[in-house]
Amino acid sequence: MKIIFLTNEYPPAIYGGAGIHVDYLSRELAKLCHVDVRCFGDQRSENDSLSVKGFNADTPNYSAPQPLRSVFTAVQRCLDFNTTHIDADLVHCHTWYTHLGGIMAKKNYSIPLVITTHSLEPLRPWKREQLAGGYDFSCWVEKTAVEMADAVIAVSEDTKNDILRHFNVAPEKIHIIHNGIDLDEYRHTKNPDLLKARGIDTTQPYVLFVGRITRQKGIVHLINAIEHMDHGFQIVLCAGAPDTPEIAAEMKERLSAIQKKRSGIIWIQEMVDIPTKVALYSHAAVFCCPSVYEPFGIINLEAMACETPVVASAVGGIKEVVEDGKTGFLVPVAFKDLGSYEPADPKQFSRDLAEKINVLIKDPALCHQMGQAGRRRAVDHFSWSAIAAKTHSLYKSLIKVQ
Repeated sequence: MKIIFLTNEYPPAIYGGAGIHVDYLSRELAKLCHVDVRCFGDQRSENDSLSVKGFNADTPNYSAPQPLRSVFTAVQRCLDFNTTHIDADLVHCHTWYTHLGGIMAKKNYSIPLVITTHSLEPLRPWKREQLAGGYDFSCWVEKTAVEMADAVIAVSEDTKNDILRHFNVAPEKIHIIHNGIDLDEYRHTKNPDLLKARGIDTTQPYVLFVGRITRQKGIVHLINAIEHMDHGFQIVLCAGAPDTPEIAAEMKERLSAIQKKRSGIIWIQEMVDIPTKVALYSHAAVFCCPSVYEPFGIINLEAMACETPVVASAVGGIKEVVEDGKTGFLVPVAFKDLGSYEPADPKQFSRDLAEKINVLIKDPALCHQMGQAGRRRAVDHFSWSAIAAKTHSLYKSLIKVQ
């Protein structure tokens, strides 16, 4: 069996959970079948069962408005994915950027199409800030691909319900396969020198955020929560890759105002390497995920694998990862209306985040207990080998049908 993966992100060009998913899943699947990865970039590698080829876009002559350029480069790469001969038995797409490539592969090469829904465009209206009219295109191409796919993988039960609500897909075509974690790579470790290099005081506890600067990740709500947090601990924000210059400026302005009132706020303004990320998780007293939309939330699983308790919003797939009261706390958030991801009472949401963080910071024994429980849950339910086996079985069922 030979599978072709189409993806925007692939190492070293990873900025989000979808890229992490593709990286680990492709390596595990390569133990079971041949995987041909085609991605955005200039990556080149090949071994017996895993080949990787990056595709760059020729953009110097583009005169389209800036927000549309990433849309048209995606289209160009999707075409290039297909004009380079495909000899795979099945095409598996990750994120809307590659869906047009999957559509062309299914139609032109007569192979089954699988879509993993890492997120859904109708539930990310803030993407219009980044893509302008290109957001209408991304919604259209995603809807077209998902509805014509032979199978759709939902990374959580909540995501499956979202797919059924927004797309015309038969329920039997949707398969729930969670994200996973490399339990050897993500484990509790002591490396204080990596923290000191980032300006973190290793003698003081800290609450940690890791993620992109985007509306989806809810970082503004966490920043607003700082004024309600007890003193005596640090806040470390490992936040980079802003969706737009505007949201980056908004975060900088708000954070600057908070820093005038409170010391010990450290902003790491880039996506760090894995050893640094593991050290940040491992030394943190609490990890906070304030997302307003999160189909799965792999960052919570990373923190749990490093034995760190989690305070997270009770949205999407997070509810299937974090056990409230056992591996951390889930913070309810009500939204203004159906389809909106603006909290009905953002001030209350921020206060609730701060309250749960304060509870844990005051109780190191509880932090330790929840951290241990989180590690056990990661080991018992979220290994990449088990997830690859489920995905491989799905492939076999589709190829057998053809």
